[in-house]
Amino acid sequence: MKASPPGVTIAPFNGKFPRIHDSAWIAPGCRIIGDVEIGPDSSVWYNCVIRGDANRIVIGARTNIQDGSVIHCESPNPKRPDGIPTIIGDDVLLGHMVMVHGTVLEDRSFVGIGAITMDGCHLESEAMLAAGAMLTSGKRIPSRQLWGGRPAAFMRDLNDAQVADMQKGVQGYVLNARMHRVSQE
Repeated sequence: MKASPPGVTIAPFNGKFPRIHDSAWIAPGCRIIGDVEIGPDSSVWYNCVIRGDANRIVIGARTNIQDGSVIHCESPNPKRPDGIPTIIGDDVLLGHMVMVHGTVLEDRSFVGIGAITMDGCHLESEAMLAAGAMLTSGKRIPSRQLWGGRPAAFMRDLNDAQVADMQKGVQGYVLNARMHRVSQE
């Protein structure tokens, strides 16, 4: 395990070490613990917590976890002997102060600022959970749908332009993370 960057905690738990691709950028103030994998060109912004102590967490390529977000997973239990890992695909946008718990976020999905996903949730590719929404346990957002509210419910379908805007956001965060890395070296 390589040394943590200044102001970042990268810590093992129960013999499992975070695995972070060399091209990923981790901002100061982050805490990454246990069975966590972070893919190429992904970014974890200031003061995030990614805690893989109860199960595994996988974050794909070019995904960004914005400031103050918390990513966790569900422990094994009698109802779910394997627990629920958190699996986040490639090119995913997670807004500021998002909480993701035991959820699958497929490639190119989007979770808005301050939104929450609970155990067993699933966002299909190019699905969007609106800012401030709470997706309750076991819910699934189909591809190209926007859900919002507390509890979250279907609002409307997403058009091609909206999906393209999400991908512009992904590209912007990859570039911004590179600039932050250079400015802090």
